[in-house]
Order: sequence, then structure tokens, then C-alpha cells
Amino acid sequence: MRYLLPLLFLPFWLYASVLQMPSASYKADGGVTDILLTSNKLYAATSVGVVDIFSLKSKKIIKRITLKKMKNFLGESSTVKIFSVDYLDGKVLILAQASRGYREIYLYENGTLTKIISAKERLSIAKAKFIDKNTLLIALLGNDIISFDISKHKENWRKQASLSAFSNFALNEDKSEVVVADESGELHLFATKNAKLIKSLKGENLDNVFDVSFKSNIIAAAGKDRRCVIYNLKQKSSYYKESHFFIFAVGLSPSGKLAAYTSDEQNSITLFETDTKKELATFGGNSMTISEIIFSNESEFYVASNAKTINFYKIKGAVK
Repeated sequence: MRYLLPLLFLPFWLYASVLQMPSASYKADGGVTDILLTSNKLYAATSVGVVDIFSLKSKKIIKRITLKKMKNFLGESSTVKIFSVDYLDGKVLILAQASRGYREIYLYENGTLTKIISAKERLSIAKAKFIDKNTLLIALLGNDIISFDISKHKENWRKQASLSAFSNFALNEDKSEVVVADESGELHLFATKNAKLIKSLKGENLDNVFDVSFKSNIIAAAGKDRRCVIYNLKQKSSYYKESHFFIFAVGLSPSGKLAAYTSDEQNSITLFETDTKKELATFGGNSMTISEIIFSNESEFYVASNAKTINFYKIKGAVK
């Protein structure tokens, strides 16, 4: 017994050499394309036209939002892929596949699904999120960013973020700023109120940025160039950590003090401190390419991939 007790007090850094596995898992109806956390629920957009809503407590599906099937180019009925999901004040925002390569946006509230942007408007929308209860931030594949008024059904503003194709965007906590990533490797920071360019961030990623996260004045970027880049806006500093494989996803803890990124062909995730660059732990158990890493607090995070499984991790040795 006296030999086992010291193991309970191992310093946090020693956990980095041990591959940590999921503490729990959630099973969605299809391949997961986007996830969202609220205080007590997990929302999962899937490739089969369903948004699964899980209870964080029971880890079971408590509701499904199912979109109607569409006719494909062969005239056959097929499920629609959902590309992104968001939630605000009782409303669920859904961006879904439509005919002829266009996309449609739905609002789900009180059991009713309402289409607010249809395929007839011919918009190739890549991502859509709430800015506030009446305003959406919409990104087009061509890298136009749009502030859209839901009640008036019109654009407040439209801005081309850059000449490169859109990759991803991330909003800060109060949704006053958005960082937009594209295939050039540059990031562009805009004010969501008026589309004013605040600054451009460049020189660290040399190729397509797949994913971005934005927390507490820290921006993390995941790149095709195998670089996980950290920008500290307050300190006006930046650096990158290199991986042995494409970095498809990255996530920041709420404080911005911890970052997690995909780091190898086995879909492992590396956790590190953003201020010291010190690697803390490695996590496994994901069978397919990871699409989302979302922290719920400083010691727990969720991982979604092209598989149906969403994994939940507890960071061993972390202090809450």
C-alpha cells in the first residue's frame, strides 16, 4: 500500500506521457459535423439531417430535430447534411444542405421549424451562428461575411474577409468580434457591429487554417501546415507548435490558458498551456478525423469527429 499512495500525488506533467481515454461517450444518429454546449445540454449536428440534443447528466438523447429529405441530382430522396448548429434564448439555428449546392437556414423554436433562408436565395453558406437573438453571422464559401437581420430578412452589412476561400470563423465571448480564417493561412479580426477590420494576423500559419478558437483575448489556429498557432491579442505576441500531421481541430479553455489540438494520424489530442507552451497530456479514443474540440470548463472538454461518437474527457490532475 505504501508503494501505491505516491501515485495519487503525481505531478500534473507526468500525465503527459500517458494516453488518456474518454471518461464518457455520446452516440449520435450520424456522423457529427458540429457540436454546441449549453449549461445542461449538448447539441450535435449530423450528416443525416438530424440535430441530436443530449442531456449532459444522463448522456442520452432527449430530443431530435429532423429535417425533411431532399431530392438529389438523380431525383432520389436523400437525407440532408447539417453543417452547423447554434442556440440562443430558446432558439436553435440550423444550417443545412439544399439542392444545387446551395444551403438553407432554419430556426427551431417551441417545436416549430421555420426556414428563414431558402435555396432560392442561391447562397453557398459555409457557417452560420447567432450574434444576438435577431442577428446572424453568416459566412459564404467565397469568404463573404454577412450580418443578417432575421426579422427584417435583410443584410445589415456584407464584407469580403479576403480573396482566399473561407475556412472557418470563431466569435469571442460577447460576440462583438469575429476572427475569420481562410486558405491563405492569414486570420482577419472584425467587429461584428459594423464589419470594421480590427487587425490581420499573419506570418505563423503558412497554409489553409482548418479551425479557429477565440477565448479571453487568445486565438488558436489549426493548420494544414501542421502548425497550431497561438495569438495573444493583449500581449501582441504569437508562436506556433509543430505537429507530425495536419491539425484539423483546435479548442481553447474558457480562460484561454489551455489549448488542445489534433496531433497525429491516430486522431490523438495534445493539451498544452498557452503561456508556457508546456505539453500537459495526450488523449486518445477517436476513430475518425476530429472536427470539433469544445471545453466546458478548465478541466473538461468534448470531441466530435466524422464518426457518430462524441467523446467526453476529464483532464487528470487539473485543478478546477
